[in-house]
Amino acid sequence: MNELSRRQIAKAFLLASGAAASGLAPRQLLAAEEPRRGGTLNIVIQPEPPILVSLTHTAGPTTRVNAKVTEGLVTFDLDFNPRPQLATAWQISDDGLRYRFELRRGVKWHDGKDFSSADVAYSIELLKQHHPRGRGTLSSVREVLTPDPHIAEIVLDKPAPYLLAALTASESPIVPRHVYEGSDPSTNANGRAPIGTGPFVFKEWKQGSHILLERNPNYWDPGKPYLDRIVIRFIADANARAVALETGEIHYAPDTPVPLGQIEALKANPNLVIETRGYDYQPIVYRLEFNLANPHFARPEVRRAVAHAIDREAINRVVFYGWSRDAPAAISPALKQFYNPDIPRHDFDPKKAEALLDAAGLPRGPDGTRFKVFHDYMPYSETYQQLGAYTRQALANVGIGVTLRAQDVPTWFKRTYTNRDFDFMSNGMSHSFDPTVGVQRLYWSKNFKPGVPFSNGSGYSNPEVDRLLEAAAVESDPAKRRELFRAFQVIVATDLPDINLVTGANLTIASRKLRDHTTTIDGPSANFANVWLQA
Repeated sequence: MNELSRRQIAKAFLLASGAAASGLAPRQLLAAEEPRRGGTLNIVIQPEPPILVSLTHTAGPTTRVNAKVTEGLVTFDLDFNPRPQLATAWQISDDGLRYRFELRRGVKWHDGKDFSSADVAYSIELLKQHHPRGRGTLSSVREVLTPDPHIAEIVLDKPAPYLLAALTASESPIVPRHVYEGSDPSTNANGRAPIGTGPFVFKEWKQGSHILLERNPNYWDPGKPYLDRIVIRFIADANARAVALETGEIHYAPDTPVPLGQIEALKANPNLVIETRGYDYQPIVYRLEFNLANPHFARPEVRRAVAHAIDREAINRVVFYGWSRDAPAAISPALKQFYNPDIPRHDFDPKKAEALLDAAGLPRGPDGTRFKVFHDYMPYSETYQQLGAYTRQALANVGIGVTLRAQDVPTWFKRTYTNRDFDFMSNGMSHSFDPTVGVQRLYWSKNFKPGVPFSNGSGYSNPEVDRLLEAAAVESDPAKRRELFRAFQVIVATDLPDINLVTGANLTIASRKLRDHTTTIDGPSANFANVWLQA
């Protein structure tokens, strides 16, 4: 469910109210096991996050740390029902232009200061200005009123049918005004040593090794969290991650932490479980993104030729070991009500690719190469490296010479999004719970901002695409909104500023002793207040 009607919101709130005191979803309330207190949870995430608060950055590893320290107004259970977090209740006006939140009382920031509506108002403004998706998600926000320290009212110029679903910790973290005021949020020290309201308190970040979080003794939900501490480790080698899971050294590893070829062997380990839930909030689409300033890729016929040189079935088989599925449109097929399967297709056809390149005046040279380009693959996991290797071979078959560039994460961000020193890249982008939040940022011309990661990296600009995206962002009629997004996908599939390839099934590998680790739609990005370790 991506658009919540007011009736659905009211129903979800009634369910949430009954579970609010314990923080558990209704299905969890039936659990027979008594949570055990104490213990250290060892997590592995890869790569190391660039920052620890998802205020100015949407990197996946950042979101995995963020919510355990810095919370949001609401969270969502696995059925996408909203649940209270820093907000205990909410009301939406009939015209959809005002969201009124009652805030939790008695909440303290980790430095002892009181949490209030002023923090909410200030955070929303920061997110609107500095969050890569916030520029679109919160573009309709006119102001945030604070008539009382425990009341925040978000006032909109236009309806935003996705807004409530965007107010989770991983997407819209609420940060302390007294820490950020008067500073540049992108360089504020809080990004590296966060002060939050969450169940865990930041203690240290030893780069290249680990992040240490300790139990918040003053957490607003009495008796929680159950764990004493969380150690988040960085293990660069995938085989070492697999060994750490098998030996019990690591209890929890999200985001498919080992090569997909090793999953079957780990499934056979009786001490481990494989979890596929907890990723529907951020479905990932793997794609090739062109730099439209490149003289070759500025030509639509060359981009079409590249598309015809790519075999998605081979990608699924060779790169994803059968764990992916075709995702050719600009919106993930996981977002069923918005996905348009009836788009112009550029399916695998090497002969057609060759003909397009010949017609474009790009013949093969004496060495069989038509032209050469650099390809910068996202350095997040071996999957991206394998995708890059496949792309190099596929394009070599039609005469395009590709040089792969391997680099660390900071260098990749700087090269691609800041310096724009790339020809084309491969990456995986979250389409989020709603296209306005997860997809608009990738194609909206107003979100082409060098230096901002995970935005419109191609530099794509099409006025009709802008119009459709902006209209869909404020359309409250579900049928009309769906048609706007369907039309948008047709245009993007024609223009091809990128080539959407496949959507992969993200996996979590966890110790069988770990309990209640996947109870929200954004599982690994939850606050883990309810997580506990069996003796």
